[in-house]
Amino acid sequence: MKEREQMQQGKARLSGQQADPGFFRFEERDELDYELVLDVLHGRRLGVIFRDVIPVAARKDLTERFWASPARQHREGEPSHYVGAYHWNKDTATYLDESAAVAEHVRRVIDAPDSPWNAFRQGVDEVLGKEGASLRLAEQDGRPACAALIRAWDKEGDFSLDPHEDQAQCQDPRQRGFEIQRVCDHQICAVNLCTEHTAGGRLVLWNLRPDDETRRALGLELTGLPYPADALADFEELRLDIREGDVYAFNGAFVHAVDASSGNRTTVSFIMGFTDPQTVVSWT
Repeated sequence: MKEREQMQQGKARLSGQQADPGFFRFEERDELDYELVLDVLHGRRLGVIFRDVIPVAARKDLTERFWASPARQHREGEPSHYVGAYHWNKDTATYLDESAAVAEHVRRVIDAPDSPWNAFRQGVDEVLGKEGASLRLAEQDGRPACAALIRAWDKEGDFSLDPHEDQAQCQDPRQRGFEIQRVCDHQICAVNLCTEHTAGGRLVLWNLRPDDETRRALGLELTGLPYPADALADFEELRLDIREGDVYAFNGAFVHAVDASSGNRTTVSFIMGFTDPQTVVSWT
């Protein structure tokens, strides 16, 4: 409590792991190379972006399916239009119930011809197979996680998506026993496939992997959202232009955000990581 009061009285002082300059960068390619994604999964690099690799017809079709979906909802708090289910800040049963309810609608969006979701997952699974591992949806008691979250941000202000990290939310005791919590012993890899983009909406990352002390002091130990932008100014920052047709994957345990955008910025997203040397699971 004392730490939190001190942070409220002045600028928060954040602590955690900082990577060396050789790690804190994105590899950029103009064609898909799934070995680089494997590097992110193993914690050997921060992130990778593949430029303009989603076929034009596929991105147009998938985007149209998203906006036309009867399951599209609007999320308050972190405003976005979305089709899918969030595991964030919920118990496992609620998340899996919501995933089941929307599963067919999600499939109708992502199973477009030349689906980038199908292609990406097949490519990752093939490279994992070389080391005796495989990729599948996370599950509990035979009930699968949501396959993908298709969303378009519409929040006003400095950030379309506020600074956050993806590890804290995987430590929620309401999800105890859900296999995604074992990913915290490895690396959390966030994946985004951009099918629609107007302007702005850069991916922003800070060279900080927060520790539990910082999470507790900010009251973010189970949500990882939001980190104060003024305190993050003390850390090295990376801003990456995102364009329609790009696919990118990065270590989601580092604080990251989406800066201000205009028009639509629509992505197909999921999170993935190892639970053991033979298994990578994904969820939303």
